[in-house]
Amino acid sequence: MSDAPRPALSRTVVVLGVVSLFTDVAADMAVPFLPALLASMGAGAAALGLVEGVATATSSLMKFFVGTLSDHVPRKKPLVLLGYTVSNLARPLLAVVSAPWHVLAVRFVDRLGKGVRTSPRDALIARSTPRERHGVAFGFHRAMDNAGAVLGPLAATAVLRYAPDNIRLVLALTAVPGVVSIACVAFGVREDPAPEVSSKPATKLSLHGPVPPAMRPLLALVAVFTLANASDSFLILRAKELGVPTVWLPIAWASLSLVRALAATPGGWIADRIGRARALSLGWALYAVAYAGFGFARSLPVAALSLLTYGLYYGLTEGTERAMVSSLVRDDELGRAFGYFNLVTGLMALPASVLFGWLLPVHHGLWAWGGSAALAALSALGMARWSGQLQSERQFSRPER
Repeated sequence: MSDAPRPALSRTVVVLGVVSLFTDVAADMAVPFLPALLASMGAGAAALGLVEGVATATSSLMKFFVGTLSDHVPRKKPLVLLGYTVSNLARPLLAVVSAPWHVLAVRFVDRLGKGVRTSPRDALIARSTPRERHGVAFGFHRAMDNAGAVLGPLAATAVLRYAPDNIRLVLALTAVPGVVSIACVAFGVREDPAPEVSSKPATKLSLHGPVPPAMRPLLALVAVFTLANASDSFLILRAKELGVPTVWLPIAWASLSLVRALAATPGGWIADRIGRARALSLGWALYAVAYAGFGFARSLPVAALSLLTYGLYYGLTEGTERAMVSSLVRDDELGRAFGYFNLVTGLMALPASVLFGWLLPVHHGLWAWGGSAALAALSALGMARWSGQLQSERQFSRPER
């Protein structure tokens, strides 16, 4: 057996990155049009907040239960395949919805699939990557995910160029990259069962094991920050308020995703070197600055600068959060750890989006944007303080089995 070190980007990481790319092409062909789709049915910001909040909360609840379950099954791939299949077959049904509750139902099923796949997928990425390279591996995965989010709106714009205003055609065509994504999981992902998982007695199966103690400070801080983190769909509404034509909304969405894609891998690299808690603190501070900018913007250049800052926040945090979770627990707790992380973010996401949508009409949105900025700043200060209490990044190392 060779003792050569494993590469930072294993086959599993690369293939799952490609899978996420195609899935996000499909998802982000649809997401920029959700506000317009709901508006055409007479629904406004409050309905959008409810739809996106319920969708996110559903996803995260499933991530918790399936993540915990995945610690007790020898193979993660079947769960990953099931999740991608459910989402990518449900999403094209947006093309035939005729009422706001139809949109809610489709988004519910779509995010249900996301909840099934995410925790076992993240566990696969963590297991196939050396601990000291988790930031780069998760950063790469988020970069591919966001690259898909760039290509999706561009594909939607191309369709609209030849079929003007035919949003439902765009929604129907999300089936194409969705099917490619399913095929990549089915035929491209390889998995070796973890021996410590397959040897566990079935009687020890539990879907509600305790929170790993090392994760508790992280989860508390994540909960506060997530309350500030409303759905990105509100950025589309803000762009419309500032005068961006509907036909250009996918380009605005793609621009955000491009910044996220370009920043994700360098952000993970930075986090591996300066410390993941410090990187999260900096990223959350950038979020506060961006949301304050969106709230006070009265021109497109200010909004564009805020959008750039918002993309940099994603680069420093998306992969870093997952790398931090994976390095706080043992290998046989990875699914449960990711499950708890996603549970907290999901439970807080519902009130975050609903409250934001409710506050948005008040004082021209200043309460909504400003309140989110204040909560994010508070979270950043808390994370900075926790970072100062840590002697070194070694405290994030996974305990020995």
